[in-house]
Amino acid sequence: MHDGFSLDQIRTFIAAAEEGSFSAAARKLGRAQSAVSDLIKRLEAQTGVTLFDRSTRSPTLTPEGKLLLADAHILGAAANKLNFRAHGMKKGVEPELCAVMDVYYPVQAMAEAAGDFREKFPVTPLRLYVEVLGGALQPVLDGRASFAVVGGPTPIPCDCAGEPLQSVEIVMVAAASHPLARIEGPISRENLADHVQLVLTERASTLGRDSSGREYGVLSPATWRLADLYAKHAFLLSGLGWGSMPRHAVQREIDEGRLKVLTLRDAPVTGYSVAMTAAYRAASPPGPAGRWLIERLRADLPRVRSF
Repeated sequence: MHDGFSLDQIRTFIAAAEEGSFSAAARKLGRAQSAVSDLIKRLEAQTGVTLFDRSTRSPTLTPEGKLLLADAHILGAAANKLNFRAHGMKKGVEPELCAVMDVYYPVQAMAEAAGDFREKFPVTPLRLYVEVLGGALQPVLDGRASFAVVGGPTPIPCDCAGEPLQSVEIVMVAAASHPLARIEGPISRENLADHVQLVLTERASTLGRDSSGREYGVLSPATWRLADLYAKHAFLLSGLGWGSMPRHAVQREIDEGRLKVLTLRDAPVTGYSVAMTAAYRAASPPGPAGRWLIERLRADLPRVRSF
């Protein structure tokens, strides 16, 4: 047995099996029927396996041919993937796209955009991290990520560029059983200060020299600090404190009556929102894949607010 068979032989074998005849495969490949027949005969000789039964009017796959066809498909797909990826690299498409997402950003919106990304760049792997506050920008500054979706309070350094995305609505909530939920009318800051506020803070791994971390919207001297939005969500539902959450993350619980939106005295009539931004280093902007994903996220601007 020889192992020097070519991709041309493999592709011809696949075409003949799929088209049902050598003549149909020849038309599909734009070749002479004799060339197709010769390529398959050589493949059979090199593998030592009869791939087609030629005793019938149209050649049919032998049991061995059916088994080897599955392997041929794998080889053909791998070759196509290699060619596609090499072509993309020639155009400057990133071998892998690494991005970071602020935990406040609607994950469903990112998932939908990622689905479209897979269709557009099928051989470009996507590596996505979810971080809190300033932790979302750090991988970009370190050169480990192409861009980051960061929340409004996160300062963007002067050597970075930013492009506005949608704003995320923020609501103050507490469990229906919490004392603050029983207060009728707007709640004063004095009342808020009497109860534990659950505050989102940066993870210890992203603090660097600032061991205190960054946190925003602290209105109570009694705080519990959590570095995970889902942990904060669970603590809120358990009545362990009150705090702010992106509306899309708690809308179901609000509708079910498990969480209550707290109306704060002196709060803006339109409520609070966090402007989201796609940030990247100005000296090394995203390549074609990253640029496409940013534009896809920007296209979501009018409708993501409903999550």
